[in-house]
Amino acid sequence: MKILTIGSINIDHVYEVEHFVRPGETLSGSSYRVFAGGKGFNQSVALARAGAVAYHAGRIGAHAEWLLERLQGEGVDTTFVIVGEEPTGHAIIQIAPSGENAIVLYGGANRCVTETDIDSALSAFSAGDYLLLQNETRGVPYAMRQAHAKGLKIAFNPAPMASDVQAYPLELVDLFILNETEAEALTGSGEPQDACRIMRATFPNAATLLTLGAKGAMYSDAQTTHVESAHRVDAVDTTAAGDTFIGYCLAELMQSGNPHAALTRGCCAAALCVMQSGAADSIPTQDSVNDLMQTRKTKEHR
Repeated sequence: MKILTIGSINIDHVYEVEHFVRPGETLSGSSYRVFAGGKGFNQSVALARAGAVAYHAGRIGAHAEWLLERLQGEGVDTTFVIVGEEPTGHAIIQIAPSGENAIVLYGGANRCVTETDIDSALSAFSAGDYLLLQNETRGVPYAMRQAHAKGLKIAFNPAPMASDVQAYPLELVDLFILNETEAEALTGSGEPQDACRIMRATFPNAATLLTLGAKGAMYSDAQTTHVESAHRVDAVDTTAAGDTFIGYCLAELMQSGNPHAALTRGCCAAALCVMQSGAADSIPTQDSVNDLMQTRKTKEHR
């Protein structure tokens, strides 16, 4: 079983600041670093580190081949990543002392993905394989329709959330992966249990993974609901926590089909992620996640 991510590849420019910049303010940063990033990129790395057979499709600009080398070094197949003349997508990220972030995103080459690109990538996949999508590239509705026609299972993380998402063929999605803001935008409810109930009623054939930040995560489908608490850790940088959770959760669901195990693994991975700086650079290895899960299991049995 394989998984294809059609998603963004970005260069992240990260600034540590005393507080998020205010309108009209010029603010000095205490540090500046450059990382590989983009939701699609991060999720592909997380999938590969979690043990999934991961492929990535998308676009980057010239002189950004180092991003491909990073993906390849993680074990992600980049056959379907195209190098073009458009500027590579990038993000300007502010990190506050609390570890929270504020992000300005420029789509660049990510917004130039074509239907031909999508068809070419999907040609290597068949029924039972997975497609993972976010909302940082063009062609998401087309990818959903084409993947569904081929019998792929579709996981959709509608980030960044926008009004046009409501017009996507969401009835084709098998797994929604949402944070609380995205869930409220889709359901009108800011209460997690109620949002999951509305998702079940609206999309009875789909499951929902709902991330709740420091409160953990929830899985809900027509048959079952699972809740997992988050680990208490000192957060340094929350930038790729959601992407890490998604990669590890999906890899476990693909392997075992066990939602509870997927939540447990995803929450452990996210906890380790926020203790490090950067986006893809902060995604933990499978061994690190296994060690934390074993430590947690040992404490629970004392």
